[in-house]
Amino acid sequence: MHPNKHQTTTLALFCKVVDNYGDIGICWRLSRQLEQEHGIAVTLWVDDLTSFQRICPDVAIERDEQMIAGVTVRHWRDQNGAFSAADVADIVIEFFACDIPPAYIAAMAQRTPRPMWLNLEGLSAEEWVEGCHTLPSPHPSMPLTKYFFFPGFTGKTGGLLVESGLEQQRRQFQSDPAAMRDFLAKFGVTPAEMAALKASLFCYPHAPVPALFAAWQASATPVTCLVPEGVAGEAVQAFLGQAAQAGASATRGALTVRVLPFIPQPDYDKLLWACDLNFVRGEDSFVRAQWAGKPFIWHIYPQDQDLHHKKLNAFLKRYAANVASLNALTSGWNGATTEAIDWSAAWRAFQADMPQIAAMSVAWQQQLLANGDFTSNLLSFVNTVRSSAAKVTV
Repeated sequence: MHPNKHQTTTLALFCKVVDNYGDIGICWRLSRQLEQEHGIAVTLWVDDLTSFQRICPDVAIERDEQMIAGVTVRHWRDQNGAFSAADVADIVIEFFACDIPPAYIAAMAQRTPRPMWLNLEGLSAEEWVEGCHTLPSPHPSMPLTKYFFFPGFTGKTGGLLVESGLEQQRRQFQSDPAAMRDFLAKFGVTPAEMAALKASLFCYPHAPVPALFAAWQASATPVTCLVPEGVAGEAVQAFLGQAAQAGASATRGALTVRVLPFIPQPDYDKLLWACDLNFVRGEDSFVRAQWAGKPFIWHIYPQDQDLHHKKLNAFLKRYAANVASLNALTSGWNGATTEAIDWSAAWRAFQADMPQIAAMSVAWQQQLLANGDFTSNLLSFVNTVRSSAAKVTV
């Protein structure tokens, strides 16, 4: 039990799953941290329980309401439903500007005191984010104000999601070769595969996986690629010559590809920690790769008119401005270059720079930690706004 349980702050988080696992991945991490580290009673409204179940096996997809790890999970079926002021939480968060039910918003306006309403925005390294972070947006017809809250890479943003014990867990795991070996062995990874350069692969379907696999096959260094079931299915199946199911593996040239089961979030962190290189995508795994302190290649979520390339370049400028091989491989992986890529040459250049990139990753991580953690920063902002409002009403 948390202290002062009868005075516990309540929070409702609304999540519409757009990018398969990234959206619910972020919301689930945030929900757990709010409850476990700050004693907040969280209700997570999510529209896609099937995707949620892939990263959290405890989810029962047929249930409208369930309690998981101290968080109340509600199946958000539609925009209908009746809500009263008593149903409204102290803090209401809409994720990625999803439209929460109109009746819930109406009930928010009837509640006293009114809830703190936040739009949790997407992660970007672009400079404009700093100017928009925490900006208020008054509702056009109701006495409500919504605030924009941005995660980010500088002290002028909300920072990144990171649990208080994560860094210690990572150091402990990575300093214990037997623990890493036992973890990978659970998935059938052999001693020979462990001795190779280990790369995890998580990407969108349009990634140029066949070209990467061809470069790895011709590599002078053995490579073990660990890919979750359902990721890059066609390319993996073509390489394996069989269905890309968990447990399947094949070796061609210097490359071994092994399919892993889709694993819960804590195990995915360990996978990132245990690998020498991580290919990640979207936002959630992208952030976790940064906390792993290992070299990574980011596959950004695609947007119309290639707007995502601008976002990609903004990050690379902050993170790796002086590492040509990392910029080249990341740009090629995201189709953000007009020139044809010699994948074998790009891989050799990147591999030669990996020790430098690994050192840079650790320095970058320390820089991020200095910004504070996103969840604490969010609650601090909520308290600041509430204090200001209380002074105005006194």
